[in-house]
Amino acid sequence: MSTPTVLKPEELKPAAELCTRALEQLDRILLGRSDVHRLVLIGILSRGHILLEGLPGLGKTALIRTLGRILQLDFKRVQFTPDLMPGDVLGTHILQDTVSGKREMTFQPGPVFTNILLADEINRASPKTQSALLETMQESCVTLLGVTRKLPQPFFVLASQNPIELEGTYPLPEAQ
Repeated sequence: MSTPTVLKPEELKPAAELCTRALEQLDRILLGRSDVHRLVLIGILSRGHILLEGLPGLGKTALIRTLGRILQLDFKRVQFTPDLMPGDVLGTHILQDTVSGKREMTFQPGPVFTNILLADEINRASPKTQSALLETMQESCVTLLGVTRKLPQPFFVLASQNPIELEGTYPLPEAQ
């Protein structure tokens, strides 16, 4: 059994200063809701995935996009819609002609191959597409056609959703 690493307060000081600077930048760029900024940063630092819920126009997307820039992490956004397919998020295999004239299947990675994936309005997508994110969120990998591909690290899904009362939304399963 391994023993937990115990850090002294002075060893945590540089990390605490970085977090404070990141929060100050976020609060300067996006006015108000510093409580939400702090909670989102805590979620990222604890390597968790985050779901933000609120009416359209409240700054959910702006918060996530800005945080990605501040943390200097690769960031991609997917607008979830009822017609979005799992392959649009995870990637797909495409039959391509090679230089030698043969055809072969090549993998085209989807937007999930990033550090921060903004799943914008995730509850507008069908349950099938929503569940396509589960493996990526749990295992940090994508399996297609029997081949498992690791995602870049760190990897976070930050999703926004509109209240379920709005037309055109699907409830998220508890697992997500």
